[in-house]
Amino acid sequence: MGNIMEKLELTAQSMYCKKIEELTPAELHYSLGKAVMGEIAGNWEASKIKHDSERRAYYFSAEFLMGRMMYNNLYCLGILEDVTKLLKKKGIDINVFEDIDDAALGNGGLGRLAACFLDSAATQEVPLDGYGIRYKYGLFKQLIENGYQVETADNWQRFEDPWCNRVEDEAVTVSFKGQTVKAVPYDMAVIGCKTTNINTLRLWQAEAINDFDFTAFNNTEYNNAVQEKNDAENITKVLYPNDNKYEGKVLRLKQQYFFCSASLQDIMRRYKKKHGNDFSFFAKENTIQLNDTHPVSCVPELVRLLMNEGFNFDDAFEIARKTFNYTNHTVLGEALEKWPADLMTQVIPEIYHIICLIANKCQEELTAKGVHEDTKAKMRIIDGNVVHMARLATYASTYVNGVAELHTEILKADVLKEWYQVYPERFQNKTNGITQRRWLGLCNPELSALITEKVGSDAWLTDLSLLEKLNDCIDTRTITKFNNIKKKKKQQLADYIKKMDGYDVNPDSIYDIQVKRLHEYKRQLLNAFSIMTIYFRLKDKKLKNWTPTTFIFGAKAAPGYARAKAIIKYINEIAKLVNNDPETKDLLQVYFISNYNVSYAEKIVVAADLSEQTSTAGLEASGTGNMKFMLNGAPTLGTLDGANVEIAECAGIENEYIFGAKVEDIERMKKEGYHPKALYDANPEIKRVVDTLIDGTFDDGGAQGEGSFKELHDSLLKDSSWQKADNYFLIYDLPDYVDTKIRANTEYANRKEFGKKCLINIANAGKFSSDRTILQYAKEIWHTSYKK
Repeated sequence: MGNIMEKLELTAQSMYCKKIEELTPAELHYSLGKAVMGEIAGNWEASKIKHDSERRAYYFSAEFLMGRMMYNNLYCLGILEDVTKLLKKKGIDINVFEDIDDAALGNGGLGRLAACFLDSAATQEVPLDGYGIRYKYGLFKQLIENGYQVETADNWQRFEDPWCNRVEDEAVTVSFKGQTVKAVPYDMAVIGCKTTNINTLRLWQAEAINDFDFTAFNNTEYNNAVQEKNDAENITKVLYPNDNKYEGKVLRLKQQYFFCSASLQDIMRRYKKKHGNDFSFFAKENTIQLNDTHPVSCVPELVRLLMNEGFNFDDAFEIARKTFNYTNHTVLGEALEKWPADLMTQVIPEIYHIICLIANKCQEELTAKGVHEDTKAKMRIIDGNVVHMARLATYASTYVNGVAELHTEILKADVLKEWYQVYPERFQNKTNGITQRRWLGLCNPELSALITEKVGSDAWLTDLSLLEKLNDCIDTRTITKFNNIKKKKKQQLADYIKKMDGYDVNPDSIYDIQVKRLHEYKRQLLNAFSIMTIYFRLKDKKLKNWTPTTFIFGAKAAPGYARAKAIIKYINEIAKLVNNDPETKDLLQVYFISNYNVSYAEKIVVAADLSEQTSTAGLEASGTGNMKFMLNGAPTLGTLDGANVEIAECAGIENEYIFGAKVEDIERMKKEGYHPKALYDANPEIKRVVDTLIDGTFDDGGAQGEGSFKELHDSLLKDSSWQKADNYFLIYDLPDYVDTKIRANTEYANRKEFGKKCLINIANAGKFSSDRTILQYAKEIWHTSYKK
């Protein structure tokens, strides 16, 4: 600790000519971060040398939602408490770092899972490094104005970043048709807990080869002078640029290929340094996990790079197939990426040519295996003018995995059915997980202390299965302690919401929370309808003994997703109504927090009484938010979808609040016919609630077409040219959902029994550690070393 404080003082003096106590929060953050990096430099270098000598895994992901690094790094190093005390002596509250923005390099579960995996790999000493993109502005910063989502640039780099080291001498070039750019790596240390092992996340930033044309500037062509710079930097400017138009699709394809090519060149550089041009050991020493379809252009790119080294196509492809593994994260057709062939030929023609070779090889292989022509047609990598990236990934990988037991079975039985029939040996399940260091140890120290007291040590920080010992400790005294901790966390969240959004939340109410990416299948609209149902029952005096409840939403809608934005507006219209109604405002409150991110989540998951996980059965691959809430003692109010199924199995379905159609019910209705309009017409309560979209109860600002409340209403009751009415079965599930929500509300009043449910959830959350998941990857897919 002495060294870090000395380094902190030196950095403050050399960088800012200030004493520690005179630094601004941003200056203190940079100075302390650099001091920490200096302290771990030796271990980081030793870890890199060790990893270079063994089989190594790489995690390729378009998103890495790391969250705020300062607290987490100090925690994993075991010095958070000491640093807190030493700063306090200087008159500094360590909470000043909450003024530093998260690096918004992800949108939701996909990126947060990648971050948890890196944390677990470092802790469990798995040689896993990440590769991704260092977005200038990340996703976006969300404001709520007049109930609407407004996007602004999230300039998280406006303060200096102490955690990423620029490695200029390992920059590479990436070429598109008519454009070549420089990819510059920035390395972030991923610090393991209770180990000296440190892994690396390498993020690529796009820059121009020549960022200023002096001749053009001298000729007063000022825009042309910086055109090359702007065009290059646009590639890594924003996560998921809006691709509703052709130009957006081009940029998004460039973005994906850019980080794939740079990362593979980097791996090959490291390999050649060791083996020269002998690539016979490449697949033995390197294994790459493709996190969803975003990095799948890696497959033809590695083939291209190997062919440039002198390999013929067939040999290059076999090395690639032995190198790659593919994680599928969705059953939604819209999210299984498909690229127009003509777009690929305009942006990355060499890659498209190799995809054509792979597609032909696939069909030849299927023919040799005796696969029926009808089945082969469903497995075409290039079908018409469309390149199917999920098919390419499945064909060109050693292993393919889903991320929850139910999800994997759906892949095998439906989404990738033909592939499973031909290549059953490739398919595995790897149920997702979360890191208990950030999502319990760091963000809930009070509960962590109680758990450590009950299980006898803090060994659960690296072995979450030890939580099962809590099952023998759930007595009245422990329940009371837990309830008091929850009460404290609820007050802290109320204070934080007041600070961030200005809302006055009642900490004595039930906190019913739904925070996640805004998408129709996640059914935030169903939750909104349930609130309106309860509101009308309270107004009509039909609902007795209702415990005051605060419904908290947090979600970002993709900028081009008009219907999702309309749902945000609708929720905020409900909030305006119920929060100001003198008859209900003491019983019912609704708040939509703005700019939901990792740091907000750390405050939210520890305070929740109920965890809303309401996706249509069969559509949520896994979920990880459900696990964070479970770990902090919030029962799940949700469907039997994704990892909810396994949560209910582990904790007992009697300790969750499960409602709605199951996967088999959904499939039956799809076959037999589902008629939401008939259900709506037959149930006056449903009709009353759904019609608030169009009867003048709420104002959508005069929106027309997609993004209007009327269009939302039509989507539930009228078939369109591209979607069946109520495609996500909201009207079918609404009555059971409301009944289940009221049952949870009633049972909450018995604080002892409800507290027992909460503790049972915690005690049986051990399965949902990302440590368990990452060790399964290491043993069963990557075949790498790990902590014994």
